Amino acid sequence: MKLSELAQKLSCRLEGSPDVEISGVAGIEHAGPGQVTFLANRKYFTLLKTTRASAVLIEENVVVERDASQPALAALRSANPYLAFAQALELFYRPPKYAAGIHPTAIIAKTAKIGEGAHIGPYCYVDEEAEIGRNAVLHSFVTIYRGAKIGDDFVAHAHSVVREHCRIGNRVILQNGAVIGGDGFGFAKRQDGTWYKMVQSGPAVLEDDVEVQSNACVDRATVGETRIRRGAKLDDLVLVGHASQVGADTLLCGQVGLAGSTKIGNACILAGQVGTAGHLTVGDGTVITAQSGVPNDVPPHAFYSGYPAVENRQWLKMMAALQQLPELQKRVRELESQLEGRKT
Repeated sequence: MKLSELAQKLSCRLEGSPDVEISGVAGIEHAGPGQVTFLANRKYFTLLKTTRASAVLIEENVVVERDASQPALAALRSANPYLAFAQALELFYRPPKYAAGIHPTAIIAKTAKIGEGAHIGPYCYVDEEAEIGRNAVLHSFVTIYRGAKIGDDFVAHAHSVVREHCRIGNRVILQNGAVIGGDGFGFAKRQDGTWYKMVQSGPAVLEDDVEVQSNACVDRATVGETRIRRGAKLDDLVLVGHASQVGADTLLCGQVGLAGSTKIGNACILAGQVGTAGHLTVGDGTVITAQSGVPNDVPPHAFYSGYPAVENRQWLKMMAALQQLPELQKRVRELESQLEGRKT
């Protein structure tokens, strides 16, 4: 499409020739002529000089500088270039569509209810009394256990599982291997030291617009429920322990682990490999940086790092001091040697 048309569809202000033909979208390092790219991270500003893209999605106040040997680069000005980039991808890439119907190898229990327009792929299993809403897509080998209730526009990729009596809202996406409602890690110790398995009676509940990515697990609760609230996103290999709660629009990045009964507020970001102790609360709008360990409650709108996790500025000071330890140790030894010399 013409660059002018793209700018209009994305609600961007165009600087450059409106007649340039755009055929696709690519990252700034790999984009070529006829493609649009984006710049949202200042780390990549220098690539503006050399990118071969025909246009770039960029903030209003950023100057586009080019090497003299490079052709002109049109600018699509946006308050949120990354969001505009995401929307541009949808204009040029169309995911496959799946026709309604049930594959002959799928097994659907007699009391299960499948909504209009659903696509049930090869070797899927939908157990008794399960309910799936309209326009669902179940790819191969998806398993829906007994009594699970799932809303409209559900997408479940191959080998994902929804366990018994779990509840799933509308427009929920499960990537490959996601498990919703697996047993929580609950065991009572007997007098002889062996472990007695506790029944995990409470379902996992995913509200509307939740996405759970590959091989992530949301455990069911011993009693009560485990709840993932509207719009939350769980990355690959995330574990949400039994009876935990994850707030609306919160991001749990790769390998985050929440111990049982953890409460994460709305609009939080837990970066990769953050771990929390159980029975604690993280307030709304909090950001916790990668590989931090959280042993206690965290207030709202905090920025925490480290183990044990503390306020980020304090952690930076601690890390700066830690790097000085070898020199401090050397200095202490010198002072001790001087004191010993005076005593003799």
